[in-house]
Amino acid sequence: MGEAERGESAPRLRISFWCSNGHETRPSFASDAQIPEHWDCPRCGFPAGQDEENPPAPPRTEPYKTHLAYVRERRSAADGEAILAEALAKLRGEI
Repeated sequence: MGEAERGESAPRLRISFWCSNGHETRPSFASDAQIPEHWDCPRCGFPAGQDEENPPAPPRTEPYKTHLAYVRERRSAADGEAILAEALAKLRGEI
């Protein structure tokens, strides 16, 4: 099935987007479509913008934290020792 059977295709624009790794992506858009400000780079997944000199910064990801890491953010070592001493005293029947 060729273009003659389907009719003419819509006029297209190819827009260049660059990511912070320097990859260029050139998706095509219909000429009357709204062009997005950012596009995901298919090579690295970082956001890409239309300004080659100033591409968008890569997203900042927070490292995985364990439950213990969150507890250590909330409590000091002295607090931990006091809680441990209280729990041990309850187990020994001293309280």
